[in-house]
Amino acid sequence: MKIEKFEDIIAWQKANELTLFIYKSFSSNKDFGFKDQIQRASVSIMNNIAKGFERRGDKEFKHFLFIAKGSCGEVRSMLYLALNLEYLNKERYEKYYNLSVEISKLLSGFIKTL
Repeated sequence: MKIEKFEDIIAWQKANELTLFIYKSFSSNKDFGFKDQIQRASVSIMNNIAKGFERRGDKEFKHFLFIAKGSCGEVRSMLYLALNLEYLNKERYEKYYNLSVEISKLLSGFIKTL
């Protein structure tokens, strides 16, 4: 299947899903520094996939996919903190953590094909 727009990219779709989970889960959280950081990191995953795709060059796209992958790691790091601070229960933590690992693997595969 040819990817015609960034919305066709599975990693972007999953990153969008993760971002919505993050926003909904922490919407009433009063730790504004934490909330802002995890929200920005999750948005960064999907935005860097989109930004890289729109550049229309494999080299640049690859660069932005690496940035997205880094943001994915940042989200996972913040999820550990959320669990330890009891901002998330274990079940939600695992769901979001596993989704972020899946996105990271999709990005790695995509980078290898470019």
